[in-house]
Amino acid sequence: MNKEQLFVWFRRVGMWEGISFLVLLGIAMPLKYLMGMPKAVSVVGMAHGVLFVAYLYLINECRRAFGWSLKTAALGVISAVMPAGPFIYDKWVAKQTELQPSVKEVKTHT
Repeated sequence: MNKEQLFVWFRRVGMWEGISFLVLLGIAMPLKYLMGMPKAVSVVGMAHGVLFVAYLYLINECRRAFGWSLKTAALGVISAVMPAGPFIYDKWVAKQTELQPSVKEVKTHT
């Protein structure tokens, strides 16, 4: 995988990880604790867990590929445990990571 593909995957997984965290906190957990539907947390929690691990893996791969400092990678890890953190981190790290302008925007159509 080349650097551009890696960065696109990093941004996509980050977006989905952030969305899954917000769905877990804002929808699944209220369904579990207010409506007695624990299955919602099981399903969304599993998806979020897989995306979280993938996001951390991609942060590490980007750190290696782009020469990110340990501080930059640590900020990515911290952002992953904050609601909406991956969205803020994505904007910031895209400015820090020098790629061709066409790659900086995540393409929705492949």
